[in-house]
Amino acid sequence: MKKLLLCAAIAVFGLTSINAQGGFKAGINAGLPIGDAGDLTTFAIAVDLGYLFEVSDAFEVGPTVSYQHFLKDKDIITEDISFLPIGAAARFGASDKITLGADLGYAIGVNPSGVDSGFYYSPRVQYGLSEAVDLVLSYRGISLDGITLSTIGLGAEFSW
Repeated sequence: MKKLLLCAAIAVFGLTSINAQGGFKAGINAGLPIGDAGDLTTFAIAVDLGYLFEVSDAFEVGPTVSYQHFLKDKDIITEDISFLPIGAAARFGASDKITLGADLGYAIGVNPSGVDSGFYYSPRVQYGLSEAVDLVLSYRGISLDGITLSTIGLGAEFSW
């Protein structure tokens, strides 16, 4: 896993010399927990921050960091569950309005103390509402030891 993350980081930062154009991205996402997460939690919210470098007219890559918070099911667990996913993002402009993307990385368990950390992935489809705002439909998964915490979410991504 460490080798995979190191290779991804080298690839992302190596691409920065190709084209210095790019921009900051920030997003917010509300999600419905599914699978294992649906058994433990009732709702999820995530915020994202990243910087994407333009590799070509239709392709961008860059580093990203998120905060994902799962609201507990009061009958199952005693605390909310939180993660800090750190990784790389890629976006491909399929058309003028549609963008396909994915975030890959490692989610560090934040709350409760002692929660496992694991592999993070988030494929997404974005619809451009304007030059600076996209509507985002995403799947977010965090693979832990024996379980996967997943959500299907809807949100917005802002660019500048």
